[in-house]
Amino acid sequence: MRGLVIVFILISLVNAPGVAAHRSPSKDSSKETSLIGRWHVKFTLLGGSEKNLILAAHDKGSSFELLDTGPGDKAVPAPQPAVWSKSQENVSISSEVELPIGTCCRETGTLIFKGKLVANNAFSGKLIFVTNIDEEESPYKYRSTIGTFSAVRLSN
Repeated sequence: MRGLVIVFILISLVNAPGVAAHRSPSKDSSKETSLIGRWHVKFTLLGGSEKNLILAAHDKGSSFELLDTGPGDKAVPAPQPAVWSKSQENVSISSEVELPIGTCCRETGTLIFKGKLVANNAFSGKLIFVTNIDEEESPYKYRSTIGTFSAVRLSN
């Protein structure tokens, strides 16, 4: 009986969450995908048409090259500063941009992408565009629009 108790205690210790962290990593977990490089991002805001941008992700000084979000669906001439973060397979990217809203208007605000890596060279997820316009009916007092996106790596 005493031997069974000791075996049970040893099994419990090996399977304890704190002990699992000391195990050697598997071969797959050592191949972490870096976000650094150039990415083609396709995104669609609810009720809008598909838009495109290039994310140039660097250690410092990342940017969005907006390909068809300018007036008349033209490229925006200057890259917009952007920030990104990645933890495990989760990816977050944001930038201050001006986007077309509907067929008549343009609004400035923060474009935020939240997604997951789906492959070594691709990630996708959801986005939100929070405008700089006050909206009394919103619980947060800002107008916002949601959408989806996908991104594929162009180069490192």
